[in-house]
Amino acid sequence: MTAKDVITYMESLRNEEQRRILMGFFKTGPGEYGEGDEFLGLKVPQTREVVKAAGADFPLSEVPELLMNRWHEVRLCGFLILVAKFEKLVTKRLENDAEAIRKRDEILTLYLQYAEQANNWDLVDLSVHKILGHWLLLPSNLGDRDDKIKVLDELAQSPCLWKQRMSIVCSWKTSQMGDPSWCLRYAEFHLHHPHDLMHKAVGWMLREMGKRVSMDLLRAFLRQHVHEMPRTMLRYAIEKMSESERKEWMTIRHS
Repeated sequence: MTAKDVITYMESLRNEEQRRILMGFFKTGPGEYGEGDEFLGLKVPQTREVVKAAGADFPLSEVPELLMNRWHEVRLCGFLILVAKFEKLVTKRLENDAEAIRKRDEILTLYLQYAEQANNWDLVDLSVHKILGHWLLLPSNLGDRDDKIKVLDELAQSPCLWKQRMSIVCSWKTSQMGDPSWCLRYAEFHLHHPHDLMHKAVGWMLREMGKRVSMDLLRAFLRQHVHEMPRTMLRYAIEKMSESERKEWMTIRHS
């Protein structure tokens, strides 16, 4: 199967009614964060079925054609193919395997090269933690922890909103794997971000870090930053706490 085969098939599934719904949901109007994005009108399970049909043998060299496509769902398909390829290389048996390390680095490099094509929150959120987030905690020929921090710093400092989102949402995986440091570093970095989408992302990742690693670590972060956190960020971060504790944090923020 080639990229052209995938695109032709996905275009044949076009659904006009669903397309209109998605273009509203993903804010594609003038001045909105998804301005100009174009949809075929496919639901995510349909795209996942295409990924499954493309199979593990889909050539990596064909993926850029999907990532550069005008259709949102085709780009999502490209990113999910990268996720599927990466996830086959992260089993315990392959963690330190030289060929697996080389292939993971190759996928990660391609992912970063086309990062700006993940130009809406779903494209980021369905892929970044499973590729970049997991890579942060795995052996790599691309460098050590300091080099990995440089990769994330570059994303965090980018003028591109979606790259900025990548730098924090990738910590979903690192928190799942018991390392809170990535979440805490980039939550602090984005504390004063002006965009509501980033307030939600940072709050969500803090909540996940608290749930997966330590609620006490989350509380320590809140004690340090509660007065400067945007309301939405705080609200997302404390979502899984008891009602009384949530009220307490909101009261402290306004005091």
